[in-house]
Amino acid sequence: MSRGHVIEEMLTVMARLRDPEHGCPWDLQQTFASIAPYTIEEAFEVADAIAAGDYEGLRDELGDLLLQVIFHAQMASEQGLFDFDAVTRGLIDKMVRRHPHVFGDRQGASMAEIKDTWEATKAAEHAASGRARESQLDGVPAGLPALQRAAKLQKKASRVGFDWDQAAPVLAQVRAELDELEAAMAAADPDAITDELGDVLFSVVNLSRHLRADAEQALRGASHKFERRFRHMEQIVAEQGASLDGKAPAELEALWQEAKRR
Repeated sequence: MSRGHVIEEMLTVMARLRDPEHGCPWDLQQTFASIAPYTIEEAFEVADAIAAGDYEGLRDELGDLLLQVIFHAQMASEQGLFDFDAVTRGLIDKMVRRHPHVFGDRQGASMAEIKDTWEATKAAEHAASGRARESQLDGVPAGLPALQRAAKLQKKASRVGFDWDQAAPVLAQVRAELDELEAAMAAADPDAITDELGDVLFSVVNLSRHLRADAEQALRGASHKFERRFRHMEQIVAEQGASLDGKAPAELEALWQEAKRR
């Protein structure tokens, strides 16, 4: 079966699921808003499969993510807004327009020139859309994961020079924010603690950006490492016919160190 026929078959399946008379009751109840959380979840499951090196799982997760695109396009088509063809045509035009070094007369452009062209093209597209730019920070979705959104806001601010030149002063800022958090803790002020903790996290994201490390990916890796070691702890006590429940803090720490050694 050709690629085009496979896509057409999937579009037909989605239309059938949304058929008012013979479709699936659950699919018929869905809206853009109700499906959006699933779209975000599927994107994270794609990332998980990549991190795990599970390429068979990646194939399945990419299919689930594609379903989300097709689902949104089907609902838009039903409302006369746009359809899947319009989505793909818009994407094709955008990719060709933003890559003149591939499809145009800018072959041989440097990485810096490619980046500048990409940003200039995006700005021109925004201007042509008729949507007025209110801030340099426009275009950062509020629904992004918090670490990722912080990094994007910082990156946009850096384009007008609002940034440090090196990582060292950013590290100093992290320490200063920790001092402020410690003061809020000493004052036992819950609102101040939350506020200062947010500043600590924001400054750590800024540090990760200057270190050219992705904060989201770094934290995901740390979470996987914690999970792996904790499961090792559970395995150690299970081999002894026991469980972690009721263990003293010192025993738990010893098990943690053993898990790290393993």
